[in-house]
Order: sequence, then C-alpha cells, then structure tokens
Amino acid sequence: MTTRIANLFTDHPAAVGESYFGHMAFAAWFASRLGLAAGAALVHALLPFLFETTASRIVRELAERTHNRSR
Repeated sequence: MTTRIANLFTDHPAAVGESYFGHMAFAAWFASRLGLAAGAALVHALLPFLFETTASRIVRELAERTHNRSR
C-alpha cells in the first residue's frame, strides 16, 4: 500500500526523467512564468500599447521547453 502511494508521487516525474523534487522545482518555475504571462496579458487588456507580445512569447518559450520532455 505504501509503495502504491509513493508511486503516485514519483511515476510522472520519472516518466519525464526527473526526481520528485526536480519535478517540483520545474513545476514551480513553470507556474511562476505562467503567472508573469497572465499579468502581462491582463495589463495588455487594459493598456493595449503595453506588453504587446510578452504573454505569447512566454507561452511559446514554455511550449518549446516542455516539448518532448518525456521522450
């Protein structure tokens, strides 16, 4: 039973070649970048002359960084 519970925390990180804590760090970094993109998009919604490409650039960078991670 304990092994099955531990596997809930380690199977996915192992599938992308990371440890539990390495995956946690990457996910936290990823979330912080998404937060920056969301903030830029919100400011851009109100003031369209600011951050014209910031949110899309961040999302594109994140997509490139995560593409093929599990392969």
